[in-house]
Amino acid sequence: MEAGMLSATDQQSMVSSFLEIAVGQSAETARQFLQATSWKLEEAIQLFYIGNEGGGTVGGSSSQIPAAENIEALAEQTSRMIRLSEAERNVVDEDEVRAPIPVIRGTLYDDALLASRMRHPESSSVPGLRNFDEEIKRPGVWEPEQGVASTAENSRDNLASLYRPPYHIMFQGSFEKAKGTASSQDKWLLVNLQSNTEFSSHKLNRDTWSNEAVSQTISTNFVFWQDPSLLAVYDETTEGQKVCTYYKLSIMPVILVIDPITGQKMRSWVGMVEPERLLEDLLTFMDSGPKDHHVTLSHKRPRESSSAQPQKTKVADKSNEYEEVARALAASMESIKETSEVIPKDKHVNLTEEDEKTCLENKPDYPPLPEEPKGDKSLLCTVGFRLPDGRRVRRSFLRTDPVQLLWSFCCSQLKEAETRPFRLAQPIPGASKSLDYDTEMTFGESGLASSMISVTWE
Repeated sequence: MEAGMLSATDQQSMVSSFLEIAVGQSAETARQFLQATSWKLEEAIQLFYIGNEGGGTVGGSSSQIPAAENIEALAEQTSRMIRLSEAERNVVDEDEVRAPIPVIRGTLYDDALLASRMRHPESSSVPGLRNFDEEIKRPGVWEPEQGVASTAENSRDNLASLYRPPYHIMFQGSFEKAKGTASSQDKWLLVNLQSNTEFSSHKLNRDTWSNEAVSQTISTNFVFWQDPSLLAVYDETTEGQKVCTYYKLSIMPVILVIDPITGQKMRSWVGMVEPERLLEDLLTFMDSGPKDHHVTLSHKRPRESSSAQPQKTKVADKSNEYEEVARALAASMESIKETSEVIPKDKHVNLTEEDEKTCLENKPDYPPLPEEPKGDKSLLCTVGFRLPDGRRVRRSFLRTDPVQLLWSFCCSQLKEAETRPFRLAQPIPGASKSLDYDTEMTFGESGLASSMISVTWE
């Protein structure tokens, strides 16, 4: 900046600013440095300090300032150094180039579980195609290996074995094959659809399907099919997805009783079902099989009436009915006149009393009924009863108790049993097996555990 372009006031202001920094210097010294740097305050200050690097302090006297002829040389040297430093700074800035942002490639998925399965296919919990034979033989996840020392991993395997699927009662095959097998054996098809993300599914495996009474009941009276891979494999062709779509199921886990002949859903349960409740609800399906069910339905259907007959036939039938009624009335009047004996009113009562006496004489002496045992389930035998009045009750006995206690229990449940004989039968699919009171077997020998006993009047 040239001096001619600055007014006297501006020059004086810059001299004052110079003197505020270079304390102790004269106005003339400040003017010399400013004139040498074309009235650039910053360069004048730098020039002043460079001139004093050789010795002396900033606050020294004016005698320490270099001569006027050297000020121009210092000014030129200072401007050259400033230009050099700026050039070096630009070179450094050009060398320090920011590293490029790394390239990231990915795929967008609608479902987080599907994305995780696609990224880590080896970590999938359930395979798409299951080999039941290999799962039963392989100890792997469900059972610890034999002869291995106890470690933290073995403890985890023992815990996993609690939630092991019920392979001992499962049908090993597709849903259609299970339905065909149930139809040929005249048994109801019991289906359990599960989800690996719902803990209720694992509770069913741990508490319900592992229950001894439930296992015996299902293996005897039902064909059981389970598909735990539902919702774990996103494949619409899986068996579980087919069943879920056909029966419009949206909540897991679910238990279904299906008619294997027609495929109709007879009963359903959602969520965790306790063993006692499941056994009680399955009693209605243990009385008869699917074929007997359809025979009963065919009898209940209304048959074609005679309304299609001509009107003339109806009139003739009505006239014949009137004649028959008239003849019956005349015959009854004659019989009343000829009869002179009066039937005593208490005749029916006398006959009933005679029948009661006969029943009491023929009634066997039932053994006394002990209290219902409790404790170790392996020592107990639980039996269900369907009474003549429609009630359903359950009772536990010791496996060493005689089967005659069945009659003792039924007699305690029925008030009319004291004067009216009854019989016990074990319904099985397609037939009924009568029980003999004179048998000498125990409950453990009779095979009545977890069975249904039908009580009927003789």
